[in-house]
Amino acid sequence: MDHSVPIMLVATTDPNSRRILEDELRRRYGADYEVVACADYAHGRAVLEGLRRWNRPVALILGCYGPADRSGLEFLRRAYGFHPAAKRGVVVTWGDFASAPTVFRAIAQGYAELVIIRPERSRDEEFHGAITDALDDWHLAQGVGFEAVRLIGEVGDQRTHMLRDSLSRNHIPAVFHPVGSETAQRTLESLGLRSPVLPVMVLEFTAPPIVLENPSNEEIAEAMGVTRPPPADRIFDVVVVGAGPSGLATAVYASSEGLSTMVVEGEAVGGQAGTSSLIRNYPGFSRGVSGAHLAYRSFHQAWTLGTDFLFLRKVEGLRVDGALYAVSISDGSVVRCRTVVVAAGVDYRRLGIPQLEDLVGRGVFYGATVSEAPSMAGKPVCVVGGGNSAGQAVLHLAKYAKKVMLLVRGPTLSVSMSEYLISQLEATRNVAIRYRAVLVGARHQDGFLTAVKVAASEASDATASEEIEAAGLFVLIGSVPRTSWLPATVERDPAGFLRTGARDVSDTGSVRAARPPLALETSLPGVFAIGDVRSGSIKRVATAVGDGATVVSMLHAYLAENPLPASPQAPGGETAPEDRPGDVRVN
Repeated sequence: MDHSVPIMLVATTDPNSRRILEDELRRRYGADYEVVACADYAHGRAVLEGLRRWNRPVALILGCYGPADRSGLEFLRRAYGFHPAAKRGVVVTWGDFASAPTVFRAIAQGYAELVIIRPERSRDEEFHGAITDALDDWHLAQGVGFEAVRLIGEVGDQRTHMLRDSLSRNHIPAVFHPVGSETAQRTLESLGLRSPVLPVMVLEFTAPPIVLENPSNEEIAEAMGVTRPPPADRIFDVVVVGAGPSGLATAVYASSEGLSTMVVEGEAVGGQAGTSSLIRNYPGFSRGVSGAHLAYRSFHQAWTLGTDFLFLRKVEGLRVDGALYAVSISDGSVVRCRTVVVAAGVDYRRLGIPQLEDLVGRGVFYGATVSEAPSMAGKPVCVVGGGNSAGQAVLHLAKYAKKVMLLVRGPTLSVSMSEYLISQLEATRNVAIRYRAVLVGARHQDGFLTAVKVAASEASDATASEEIEAAGLFVLIGSVPRTSWLPATVERDPAGFLRTGARDVSDTGSVRAARPPLALETSLPGVFAIGDVRSGSIKRVATAVGDGATVVSMLHAYLAENPLPASPQAPGGETAPEDRPGDVRVN
């Protein structure tokens, strides 16, 4: 038997449900998974314990809850301790509405992650849709699959960490091999690289494979060949800066309504939301959705609708070019457009503690880096922050880490975190929350983090600190808007976020128009701000998407008021295709 084959385990005392589930799973997934069915929960726990001892991967654990079986929820809760990375689903029968409050309450407390309705007919695609979504999320978290890119580098190198995170968030199948490992040595020898400049990236999907030594983002983008700068004479109706939820929503709606659209993204699709392991309060996803999956689907939707993308390139400047705007890109190119939508998002605020800054990439990470979670297996971890992103990071890390300590500066989480996340944190056994706590230092060994120093936030003596063992520190505090590339004429609030609308923009800010700015328009006419970078925005994925959808109607209004001058004539007397303005229409 191949011990690398993932397990799908079903346990229930209801023989009818067990027969149905076992038959459905074996018939549909038996070629790729080993399906194990247990007639009672004591047997299920014994099997899970054995699988843990044998180091077998468990992808999915299903228990039942209904009139014929009332023990499945408790089984799923206890199963977490055996295989925390496995997806856990509670199976219910259609029409058992009386059980719904108990099941939903258990889900909120972290007993399981999804509710699945038992199939009552053959080819029940709703059931299998839930199963395949769960398996897809599990595989993404494990980082297993096709090795399109091979990355070789030092474990604690910051650049290597950034590349691993970027590849993972951009849905590029990549496998990391630490330098010195057997696979890394064999790969370097086969390529004739004796003393390469690390990290080394091998694009296995090209023929022959392309080898890059310590590549820049621009070199990677060029080698990948996915997106290239547009011709210098092309004019876009809109350039969107940032491919987070708001920017991608703008791209979807703008492209679907006939506007020529370019999106520039310097890191990865999804922005900060793309690093969230599970978003449970996004409308339409009752089982929750990972930020990476939500972002990838939005990107693919915009791409198929005609949006142009520039990845791994940053916007470095914006200037007026006659009736147009010129957007300067980090690769030296310039993109001309009629309007600009700033959806650049924010960065997490840096701690500014030298001891910790020196350990970035070697135990200290800014953001919820999903790619690092498996490396924290069996180790103590700390997370700093009080928002939803911090809560989601804690729950994801808790699937791997021995213990996760959430450090919160304030006295409560209720003002900054959703209640469903607070309930799950409190119900997760290997999670602890420490309030009124601030970081003041760190301890390391051989250049890697081993402990953090924490003091009470109200303490007058900063030296009165204690050490908490931590192999990993994930920092998700505050927000610094990505607006430094914009000219000073674009008004900002005291924190640097962009002011929009007639109420917030001063009368003197609008330098090119005699009208007040539109609701999402900045002080620079034709330049709009949406999502987290906008002053006063609500930091939620759904509201960012709403901004992206709303701004498109304002783009249409601005473009209708500011038509392009007559375009050069192409052969045959037609307007050159690249210069045609988008159709002005609103669905």
